[in-house]
Amino acid sequence: MIDAPIAPAGLRNSEPILAVLRHELADCTSLLEIGSGTGQHAVEFAENLPDLSWQTSDLDENHEGILAHIENAGLTNVMAPILLDVRSANVSDAAYDAVFTCNTAHIMSFAAVKKMLRLVATSLQRDGVFACYGPFKQGGNFSTASNANFDQWLRQRDPESGIRNLEDLDILATDGGMQRRRVYAMPANNLLVIWQKLH
Repeated sequence: MIDAPIAPAGLRNSEPILAVLRHELADCTSLLEIGSGTGQHAVEFAENLPDLSWQTSDLDENHEGILAHIENAGLTNVMAPILLDVRSANVSDAAYDAVFTCNTAHIMSFAAVKKMLRLVATSLQRDGVFACYGPFKQGGNFSTASNANFDQWLRQRDPESGIRNLEDLDILATDGGMQRRRVYAMPANNLLVIWQKLH
């Protein structure tokens, strides 16, 4: 067993996320995860969704941890990470019928969020699913005081980061031929938002 990084948040949120993905990805066979982080989610979800080929990705510095989780899990349906920086990455057109990302939109600049949504739209097949987990504002408002405080902390750390307004992501999704389908309430005042590629 290789030492592999563990994120406490990943332990807490994996079960409710998986419950949604089981339903939303029931007809999907190939998924790109943008920002696999520690790799915890990839191996847990791939183990529980055996008919789904799970492509991990992240910046170089996270590949070692992701590979450790993959090797420890011994799964055949989770792929070694590809180098992916949303600011510069290119993905083959319509290469996947699902894309998943967790806790990424609020830690990158809005310019990077725009590029991520463009990348998602390009990589998804028609009727493909984009599942995005994290904290969001709705109608420009924070759902809780704790999210407002978290946003303030994010912006003090990096002025270009911050909790995104869900309606702004809807506009970006629409520009890429996607439409929001459902929003699921998640632990710790987070949401799991589902968009679908229409054309």
